[in-house]
Amino acid sequence: MRSIPFVVRHALALLATSLLLAAGAAHAQMLIGWAQMPAATFSDGPTSGQFTAPNAFGTNVPPFIGKQPVQGFSAVLQGPRKDVFQFLVDNGFGSQASSADALLRSYALHISWRTPKGGRGAIEPADLDSGKERSQFDARTRLQLNDVHRKLTIPIQADYANYYNNPSNAPVDASIRAGRLLTGADFDVESFRRDRRGNYWFGDEFGPYLVKTDANGTVLRSEISLPGVYAPQHKDVVAGKVTANLPSSGGFEGMAINKSETKLYTLLEGLVAGDPDKTRRINEFDLAKERYTGRSYVYPLDPNGTNIGDMVAVDDHRFIVLERNGSTATSPNPAPFKKVFLIDLKGVPDGGTARKTELVNLMNLADPFDLNADGQTVFTFPYTTIENVLVLDARTLLVVNDNNFPYGGGRELASDNTEFLKIRLPFFLTDDDDEDDHDHHGRNGHGRDHRGGGYDWDDD
Repeated sequence: MRSIPFVVRHALALLATSLLLAAGAAHAQMLIGWAQMPAATFSDGPTSGQFTAPNAFGTNVPPFIGKQPVQGFSAVLQGPRKDVFQFLVDNGFGSQASSADALLRSYALHISWRTPKGGRGAIEPADLDSGKERSQFDARTRLQLNDVHRKLTIPIQADYANYYNNPSNAPVDASIRAGRLLTGADFDVESFRRDRRGNYWFGDEFGPYLVKTDANGTVLRSEISLPGVYAPQHKDVVAGKVTANLPSSGGFEGMAINKSETKLYTLLEGLVAGDPDKTRRINEFDLAKERYTGRSYVYPLDPNGTNIGDMVAVDDHRFIVLERNGSTATSPNPAPFKKVFLIDLKGVPDGGTARKTELVNLMNLADPFDLNADGQTVFTFPYTTIENVLVLDARTLLVVNDNNFPYGGGRELASDNTEFLKIRLPFFLTDDDDEDDHDHHGRNGHGRDHRGGGYDWDDD
């Protein structure tokens, strides 16, 4: 089939944008795919949840004997085939003090989308390497972080006989000690990216630290601190050498590798002491030199925003950022604020403020086919935390919530499920300097093996 010239395609996209905007803001972006994973989805592993409290709803009560929750998800990468994605599980149960038995893993999932043409709207485990479906979440479906070569300079749970080095606690699981597996008491990993060599970079909130591993999840070097920024759990704060200037859980919530795969950009969730209110720091990191460049930018929060959820690169200077507040459908005061923004650093000087444009209001998405079967043609996404965004192609985004298992209250007073959204934009996310290249999708966290322009309107 002959491809449509870019000029014609661009004109059609502009026409479609005009028609949609004329129909109202609710129709400017459209839900074209939806799926859901039940909250109670588990994998094999050591008993987890021994140090966390039950939620207020009485659902999915811990501990979870002989198993690990597959959720909640805090970052996403494209997998080895279409509709297969690799999701990062965060530190476990919400804090360092509750997550010593939660293993740091990522899982491969196949999404069977429900679209305007039909479909299941379900999730299946997938092989991490091949992307082929599996019958259950097992060792073939996951990446397991470990420090078997003892590269880290911080103590980890695997160093102890008992969790938290407290004799009154249960013994550290033998598999954690033998494999020096990393847990949610060691790092709070909220973001990850893959570099051109296939190594992973994880963004942590406890340092905040960058953690580099090989393709199998084995740590390759000591953790890397962000100069001059210290969370309460940073090793130098714990040692009494410095004072914390970043709130707990205020570290690297968002992280992106540029299209050229030369620079990593970290985005803090919390405010550094002394910075202007409603701002967050973006710092540039040189992947080849494995050090920060000293260059930074300011991300301006929306007046209604309180936290960022994720960041992914579109090209070398533009990034997509999730932003939110903590409100939900069951706790709607103030009103839930959940949006997707495009920021641009082109021409912004060192220390300058990123230019910012709203892309998607996740509380007001057109859903003319009622893909989530709630009886409504306007879709809302009122979860506490929404922490996964990926560019699928020049007009399509993947957005997924972090369900904070076993907690919830996003849609109802119960543990939250995880919902997967495929969102059609009314325009192309094409760089003006690179008009004919719609493949912004290398192994660094963009899509993969999806050459060509945006989907047709009836694509599923």
